[in-house]
Amino acid sequence: QVQLVESGGGLVQAGGSLRLSCAVSGLTFSNLRMAWFRQAPGKEREFVASYRSYADSVKVRFTISKDNAKNTVYLQMNSLKPEDTGVYYCAAGRLFSPQEYDYWGQGTQVTVSS
Repeated sequence: QVQLVESGGGLVQAGGSLRLSCAVSGLTFSNLRMAWFRQAPGKEREFVASYRSYADSVKVRFTISKDNAKNTVYLQMNSLKPEDTGVYYCAAGRLFSPQEYDYWGQGTQVTVSS
């Protein structure tokens, strides 16, 4: 059974930091394309970061990393802004899948207060 479980969200003041985690099970982690997306209230889900790129709005402030031994991908978020508020999702894509991302986590809420 494939599972992506995010954690690490919460309430933080503007300028603060959070580190999100996404633990993956049921898949060969080292072969996966991993990414983070987010969805703000009333808005569509948007790309945040992958191993190859970052959204312009988070460049320099956010860093994606992974630990193959723990089957976990991280999103370190620094200098948080109120506009970073939203539900953050991790996504996994299999190596030869026709889809970019095949599996999604349930999301973790990030709220940045001004």
